[in-house]
Amino acid sequence: MRRFAIAPERVVDGRVTFDAQQTRHLARVLRLRPGDTVVASDGAGHDYTVRLDAVRPRATGAVVGVAEAAGESPLAVTLVQGLPKGDKLETIVRAATELGVARVVPAVAARTVVRLTDGQAAARLARWQRVAREAAKQCGRRVVPDVAPPRPLEACLEEARDADLALCLWEGDAPPLGAALADAKRPRRAVVLVGPEGGLDHREVDAARARGWRVVGLGGRILRTETAGPAVLAILQSRWGDLGTQT
Repeated sequence: MRRFAIAPERVVDGRVTFDAQQTRHLARVLRLRPGDTVVASDGAGHDYTVRLDAVRPRATGAVVGVAEAAGESPLAVTLVQGLPKGDKLETIVRAATELGVARVVPAVAARTVVRLTDGQAAARLARWQRVAREAAKQCGRRVVPDVAPPRPLEACLEEARDADLALCLWEGDAPPLGAALADAKRPRRAVVLVGPEGGLDHREVDAARARGWRVVGLGGRILRTETAGPAVLAILQSRWGDLGTQT
């Protein structure tokens, strides 16, 4: 069954209307016809089985079945990611989505090289959110993780307020991650902070520590910014989430 990611507002009165890009894919690539069925996932936990009644000029169909969300991790992890150069954040969002992240918050830190205008930030955000939807579709998640607009790191530090476990990754003198996890109670909500290329500076680490973040290291190897976040997500999901568990 072909799966499409749609916005929740595209489901109205038991009918689904696909956007222009999806219509082209349905008609020209898949060559589907009225009467064929597809799955439309709204990113909020619902899979709609849709029987197409038109594919041109705009694909539409009737909902003939609904499946509720299942299989989401019991551990909700927010990744606060220092804004990296180029398209690295797309790679991070894609991997984090596959690893069950609940939310990604891009942070502008002292060592962030990229400085986006409002228009550039809006365009990048739309692209990151699209990557999250595509990754959720690819890996079979019914819930698309939220990708927030970029904001200053100082504001992002407040993410620790509602978390049971807040981890700040630092390549400086810090206790190992394993030690922090060994004495931590099982969290329901966790947040992970990763710096951009060049990492976090001392003032940012001190500010994070003052707001309740546990500053930890990942051992003798220094990981790239696009590697560190997904690596810790995998560790947390393996320990307290659903990575490797039987569904």
